[in-house]
Amino acid sequence: MLLGIDAGQTVIKAALFDLTGTEIAVAQGATAISSPHPHWQERDMDAAWDVAADAVHRALQAADVDPTAVLAVGLAGHNDGAHLVDAAGRPVRPAILATDSRAVAEAAALRTLAGDEALTLTGQVPWPWNPAGLLAWLRDHEPASLDAADALLYCKDWLRLRLVGEVATDPTDGSAFATDLWTQEWSTAVLELYGLDEYARLLPPMRASSAVVGGVTAEASARTGLRVGTPVVTGCHDVDANALGIGAIGTGALSLVLGTFSINQVVGNAPVADPRWQARTFFPDRGSPRWLHMSTSPSGASNLEWAVRQFSGTYQEAIAAASARDDALVPHADDPFYLPFLYGAPVPSSGAGLVGLRGWHTRADVFRAVLEGVVLNHRWHVSALGSSFPLVGAARLCGGGARSPEWSQLLSDALALPVEVTDATEAGARGAAMLAGVGVGVYADLSEAVDACVRVVRRHEPGRNLDERYERYVAVAEALAVFQ
Repeated sequence: MLLGIDAGQTVIKAALFDLTGTEIAVAQGATAISSPHPHWQERDMDAAWDVAADAVHRALQAADVDPTAVLAVGLAGHNDGAHLVDAAGRPVRPAILATDSRAVAEAAALRTLAGDEALTLTGQVPWPWNPAGLLAWLRDHEPASLDAADALLYCKDWLRLRLVGEVATDPTDGSAFATDLWTQEWSTAVLELYGLDEYARLLPPMRASSAVVGGVTAEASARTGLRVGTPVVTGCHDVDANALGIGAIGTGALSLVLGTFSINQVVGNAPVADPRWQARTFFPDRGSPRWLHMSTSPSGASNLEWAVRQFSGTYQEAIAAASARDDALVPHADDPFYLPFLYGAPVPSSGAGLVGLRGWHTRADVFRAVLEGVVLNHRWHVSALGSSFPLVGAARLCGGGARSPEWSQLLSDALALPVEVTDATEAGARGAAMLAGVGVGVYADLSEAVDACVRVVRRHEPGRNLDERYERYVAVAEALAVFQ
C-alpha cells in the first residue's frame, strides 16, 4: 500500500491506497486556527503535527494492515503562508496561514517596488499571503522571529520534517515565492528585487517532488504506527497533487477544484506570465520542465456554506431544493444573480451580492443563484486561461462540489466544456501517494501511475447555453465594482 497525507488549512487527512489507487482507509482531523489580531490567521505547528500523526495512526488502524505493507509515504499541503523553524528544526513562532492578510501594506509596497519585473521573473506578483509579503512584514514587525529562524518551510515540509528529520522543499511549493520562472531553481535575483536578499539563508534545499528524502524516524513511528525506515518522498503543493490524483497531468490538461477556493489550472510546456494567473512549477515530463498555470480566487464552495448557514439545511438539501424546479439547475431569465465574492474576487469587487432578487423568489432561488454564481466565476478563470492555452480534452473536476452531479452538470454548461469526475474521493491524498509510488519504483513514472490509479466514473456534456447569463453576470460584477 501507499500512504498519502493531504494537509489543508483546517483539515489534515491521511489515506491508504492499494497499488491500483483504490482507497482502503482514510482518517482526518481538524486543526485550530487562531486570530490573535485582526487579519491574522495562525496555527500551532506542533498541534498540526499531532493532528497529522493521529490521522495516520487511525488510518492504519482502520485498514487493519501490518505497517510493513506501507511501501512509502507522500505528502501534499496548502501553499503560501510561512512555517519558520530554527536550526534544531523547532518552530520559532506559530505558522502563518495562506488566509492571513496582515501583510497587505507590505505586499503592495513590494508590487510597487518590483513592478512588472516580478511577474516576468517569477510568474506572479506578491500578495499578502505570499512568503515575500510575509517576510517583509516579519522584517518590519517581528525581526526576532527571522533572527531565530534557520529555514522557511511550507506546510507539507513541516510535517515531513517531523516524519524524517530532514529540512527540504520541492519545486511546486518553492515556485510560490523565490524561484526563477524558467530555471525553476531558487533565485537570488528574486530576493534582491524584493529587497529581501539577506533572507536567502532561509531557503531550504530543493528536492524533486517524488524524491525519497528519508525514512520514518523511531519517534515518528511511535506517534504514527508507521514502520521505522518507511521511505518518505518530498511531496508537493496540494493543487499539483489534486491534478495528479485525478489524472490531469498532460500538456493542455485543465483541472478544476470545486471547493473552498475556485481553483482552475492548465499544464503547459512553457511558462506564460499574466496577472490573471500564477505560473508555477509542475511535475516534469520525462525530464523536461513543465508549468502549472493557476487562476484562482477564494470564491468557491464557501459561498454555499454561507448560504446554508443563513437559510438552514445541508449542502445536499440546498442542491436538492435548487434543482427541484426542473429536476436540474436550470437558470431562468428572471433568476437573480449572485456574486460569489464573500472572501475575495479575481476582479475589483464591492463584495458578494444578490442582484435582481424579487418578491416571488424563494429560498431555493437563492441557493440556485449561489450555485450558478460559483460556476460562472469558474468560467471567468477558465476563459482567462483559454485565451493563452489550448485546452485539451475534458476538464477534470475534484473537490466537494464534484460529488454533486447537478452542480457538476451546471459547471459543464457554464464552461461549454465536457467535465469528467474520477473515482478519487481524496484526490490530494491519492496524488501524494502516487508520488510516493514513483519515488520507490512502484510506477516507472507519473503517466504509469495515472494509468494504474485513475478511473473516470462520470462525464458531463454541456447541454445548455449559458453565454447570455455569463455576460450579464460579468456586467453586474463590473457595475458594482465602482462601490468597492
